[in-house]
Amino acid sequence: MTARRKLPRIDLARVRTIPLKSRPSKVSLALLGSAPRKGASWKSFERGLPRILAAGEFTALADAIAAAARRRKTVLWMIGAHVIKTGLSPVLLELMRRRALTALAMNGAGSIHDFEMARNGATSEDVAAGLKDGTFGMARETGEFFARALGRRLLSGYGEAVGAAIADERLPNRRISLLHEMYQAGLPATVHVAIGTDITHAQPSARGEDIGRATHEDFRTLCAVAATLEGGVVINVGSAVVLPEVFLKALTVARNLGHPVRKFTAANLDMIQHYRPNLNVVQRPTQLGGRRIVLTGHHELMVPMLAQAIIERL
Repeated sequence: MTARRKLPRIDLARVRTIPLKSRPSKVSLALLGSAPRKGASWKSFERGLPRILAAGEFTALADAIAAAARRRKTVLWMIGAHVIKTGLSPVLLELMRRRALTALAMNGAGSIHDFEMARNGATSEDVAAGLKDGTFGMARETGEFFARALGRRLLSGYGEAVGAAIADERLPNRRISLLHEMYQAGLPATVHVAIGTDITHAQPSARGEDIGRATHEDFRTLCAVAATLEGGVVINVGSAVVLPEVFLKALTVARNLGHPVRKFTAANLDMIQHYRPNLNVVQRPTQLGGRRIVLTGHHELMVPMLAQAIIERL
């Protein structure tokens, strides 16, 4: 048995120290928040936020969006279906009216919830219950509407076709539909679908050729939006895979065609930070310049607060 080697004893008395005043500090009195006051205004609340970490990023994002709106630059919101399911359509529509949302991209599920809210004023089924007897995703009217919408307007993209069909059929709650209101305002709203991901794809009315053609047309539209992002803002809210992947390709097409898209603000807002949104929306696209912002929190809290901050600035 070998003898255990004894390490030399460290003499802490020989450790060098420095004066506290000479050490750089990350937090100072000037950065501290202030205590909230009963009945305070939003401006007072926001001024009371500490100018540290996410609070500083939050105000920077509100500043960037408001500045882009004032300068009439592109503000692209890319949203997952959860944003609609958490009741945020009215918030985004108000931002649209104030030019703090000038282009919209969503996944296929987002368009389904958008339509169902416009038609029935309700959406989001119990997946676990429907899966047991095979009725999950089998709402007939939803599938047939999308088949009509995409088949009727063969030269339109997916988002425009759905928005136009909601208008043509005068759905009772159409003013709450993002796709309808973007269509009426003449603003680009795109839907990016992966075949098999949406409930409508499993129904007898589904036509793959219409779905693929329409969503590919919307990819081309998103490429055109990406080409105008210089000085603007792109925000990904709640899409972990589809929209970050599509956006990366749209941006490379824009740059491939010679559009000088280098300096813009790129932000990701989600409850959990995922690999693709941070890499494909925030980090890789801003290697040539711009600002990167990452905020973590529930959509139903973060988006209304951000909207309020933007509106105060405008």
